[in-house]
Amino acid sequence: MVSSFTETMFNNARNSTNGMVTGEPDEPVRHTWIQVHERARRIAGGLAAAGVGRGSALAVLAGAPVEIAPTAQGIWMRGASLTMLHQPTPRTDLVRWAEETMAVIDMIDAAAVIVSDLFMPAAPLLAGQGITVLTIADLLGHDPVDPLPTGDDDIALMQLTSGSTGSPKAVQITHANVVANAEAMIVGCDFDIDTDVIVSWLPCFHDMGMTGYLTVPMYYGAELVKVTPMDFLRDTLLWAKLIHRYRGTMTAAPNFAYNLFAKRLRRQAIPGEYDLSSLRWALSGAEQVDPLDVEDLCDAGAPFGLRPEAIIPAYGMAETTVAVSFSECGGGMVVEEVDADLLAVLHRAVPATKGHTRRLVSLGKPLKGIEVRIVDEEDAVVSARGVGVIEVRGAPVTKGYTTVAGFIGAQNEQGWYDTGDLGYLTEDGEIVVCGRLKDVIIMAGKNIYPTDIERAAVRVDGVRPGCAVAVRLNAGHKRETFAVAVESAAFDDHDEVRRIEREVAHQVFAEVDVRPRNVVVLEPGTIPKTPSGKLRRAHALSLVD
Repeated sequence: MVSSFTETMFNNARNSTNGMVTGEPDEPVRHTWIQVHERARRIAGGLAAAGVGRGSALAVLAGAPVEIAPTAQGIWMRGASLTMLHQPTPRTDLVRWAEETMAVIDMIDAAAVIVSDLFMPAAPLLAGQGITVLTIADLLGHDPVDPLPTGDDDIALMQLTSGSTGSPKAVQITHANVVANAEAMIVGCDFDIDTDVIVSWLPCFHDMGMTGYLTVPMYYGAELVKVTPMDFLRDTLLWAKLIHRYRGTMTAAPNFAYNLFAKRLRRQAIPGEYDLSSLRWALSGAEQVDPLDVEDLCDAGAPFGLRPEAIIPAYGMAETTVAVSFSECGGGMVVEEVDADLLAVLHRAVPATKGHTRRLVSLGKPLKGIEVRIVDEEDAVVSARGVGVIEVRGAPVTKGYTTVAGFIGAQNEQGWYDTGDLGYLTEDGEIVVCGRLKDVIIMAGKNIYPTDIERAAVRVDGVRPGCAVAVRLNAGHKRETFAVAVESAAFDDHDEVRRIEREVAHQVFAEVDVRPRNVVVLEPGTIPKTPSGKLRRAHALSLVD
């Protein structure tokens, strides 16, 4: 017997004519899914020779999708689980990285670490810690083997949460979790196996990149064009080139990446140079969706055929495998404009078009098999438009986490998972996220959301896009306050710094009616972010002391 996840994936590999294109832009190569499957069988043979069996945990340090796909499938053939390690960059202190990574390896009780060419300099450091190090090249040299029996409750992925190094925690995703979320997503995006082409540069150490944009396409045998984040960062317009070249219909990214993409289209691309009209599904998730950024993207993309209705704001997290909700296919972005003062003081989202308003993006209705509710501080369920903590329940939701202290459950007695996000449901049951509970700044009884502060700060000339962070000070005290850190290329120009500090304070006051305690202007690259580009607000506290 094999699980529904592995049986479906292996059958689709044998029957699908689709495949995966990797190696763009320098050495593109296309492997059909059966070719990926045959490579996976050889990797499984190498893992069998290394003693890997059902229930084993494997850590993987690889960047190339052409290697990650068969390696993941080979691991699942052995009934083992996969953890993608956070990857060192050229600027990373490898010794420190090895120490932090060993904390992850020890936590998951890894049988081995699988390393590919790009990260071979890290192999001796890991081997020196006593862990077995296997290379993908060596594993591919073994004879193929058949899959071991697997069960629906077997763990497929242990997904590291953002910023897991140091005090690591991994979300346990079972075979059944993947199947439930994959099937819900396929319905939610009106997927057509014969015509859809997925284009992705998302990192495979992030849940959206590994699960949503590698595992699920491999599970269904979908046509996939997959490059690495480094390829994207070297040439942001590679995204447009790949959509144009392969007639891409589906893609996904966090809000900040679309913001960067829009600026590159305006500055570097010639109208008509790329045809983006094939794109019907451009998911925006993994961080709060900014309506101004989406509108800017639509404006910048219009000369290239990008249709506004292709933009799909979404909500999800690793704890739900990937996705919780998608906005409606072909509906484009739907913006909720609500009274900002009533939202802050009464915690209700009252529609308004005049006065002090806040624009929030609807993230659609929950996908099939997922329930969502909003609860207040006493865990009472609130009615439509009441703001509280978002909780989710359903088949894609993890049972819990692997931690250094052992297993920790994620669900309460009724199966609800507390997301830690503040938001509300509309009368139609659509999800709207206001911010993270732990990041909300409470001043004079008002809830002030960091995203509003950061959005105001980046409006100031000289502040780098996406490089402003609001830091909560005196958390939990009667007189909470906040500071703002921004990055600027003019960080060493005294007069420019003074101007930026004054204008940021002014813009923030105009937006949230409260002045920051102080504003700090920093060198580019200073503000801490997760590997997927999200702000690490808690880690930014030392920057504003």
